[in-house]
Amino acid sequence: MQVIDILALVSCLLLALSGWVYGAKFIRRKNYLLGLEWWVVGFSASNFLVFIATSSEFNYGISLFLDSFSRSFGMPIIATLGLMAVTHNYKPSLMKDLMLFAAAFAGTCFVYLSDSFDEPRPYFYVIMWSGYSIYLSYFIVQLMRAGEGMHALATAVGAAVLLAVAITYDFFPIPGDDTHMIFMTWAFFTWSYSAIQMYYAYCALERAKGVSSRSFVPAR
Repeated sequence: MQVIDILALVSCLLLALSGWVYGAKFIRRKNYLLGLEWWVVGFSASNFLVFIATSSEFNYGISLFLDSFSRSFGMPIIATLGLMAVTHNYKPSLMKDLMLFAAAFAGTCFVYLSDSFDEPRPYFYVIMWSGYSIYLSYFIVQLMRAGEGMHALATAVGAAVLLAVAITYDFFPIPGDDTHMIFMTWAFFTWSYSAIQMYYAYCALERAKGVSSRSFVPAR
């Protein structure tokens, strides 16, 4: 096994652990949208881990489908709505969360499996991710207004690199990276960082909003 394959294995293992662990943390905070989405990422990475170790095409297919899910709807829509719990106090019921996931999976089936979508698919991914990046810019501003400058900076770095990953995959392949392992290593480390940073930025903004809300109680 070459060095790049080992790095890809390590980065994929890190992403799987990040997805499962921080997904569970979000679920404990009753944010099922973010929690379940990070579990999807964790499950996708787990399947890719099996593919790297065994060359199983079945696990590779599952990973690619779930990757399409996260790029199409999971992060751009579901994660955005999940983050809106601390920016807009948006907290739908568990039933609505599950219905949203069901609709997102149905949409992914069309995006990923439809032959008619082969040509526009890469552009669709980038457009959806760009929309997510715009919302993250708003989220970063909210962190700054709450006095969480370090989390704002860390989130901004992650958002910029995530957007670069989204654009690079389909439009700017890395020279010599025929197996995509170099790109995958970069992408996996970036997504792992995002999973961890998103959780702590979310908690920081949640605390800030809570403190802010309580500070107004005596004045009423």
